[in-house]
Amino acid sequence: MLFFTVVFLTAQFITGFKVYNEQRREDGITAVNPGTYVSTGHFIQTTFENWESEFLQMAFYVYLTVFLRQKGSAESKSLDKKEEVDREPKPHPKAPWPVKKGGIWLKIFNYSLTIALLLLFIASFLIHFYGSRENYNEQQTFKGKPIASVAEYLSNSHFWFESFQNWQSEFISVASIVLLSIWLRQKGSPESKPVDAANDENE
Repeated sequence: MLFFTVVFLTAQFITGFKVYNEQRREDGITAVNPGTYVSTGHFIQTTFENWESEFLQMAFYVYLTVFLRQKGSAESKSLDKKEEVDREPKPHPKAPWPVKKGGIWLKIFNYSLTIALLLLFIASFLIHFYGSRENYNEQQTFKGKPIASVAEYLSNSHFWFESFQNWQSEFISVASIVLLSIWLRQKGSPESKPVDAANDENE
């Protein structure tokens, strides 16, 4: 997954660089070099608006699967029995240090995956906002229009359009795998039930 992330991020950079410079030439503005492009609002915005939606949907997914069930889905816990992930943590020699430490550290560690994903979402959201505003203000400057302050851009539909178009796609993708795994199978995949499992079984 990290390999493909690097491959597609590189491809995004190359194609985004070309698109950005084509737009600048059409506007009669000097093209930028690759080193400059990586710090432009155009590159930052397009990268982090996607990252933020990924971290948001994964945070929701991890947290909501603690409480919610979908009968027959390979992505859901059993409807009628406790599972290994539900047991109370007990200290042992190979346990993570917060488990051995106990107290507040264990309480935080109990929810550390969701917390980490939410923090990554917040960081990506803020960087997306910064990049999007930079890109928007650059376009405004080219057109001779006033630039937007932080407060003004926070209420700008342009920014929220960028976010919502990504958020909705992430949630529909998760809903798809949850529902499709009820009826469909992929032999050998931990995201699928066994091929011969009944449709109403969860595992």
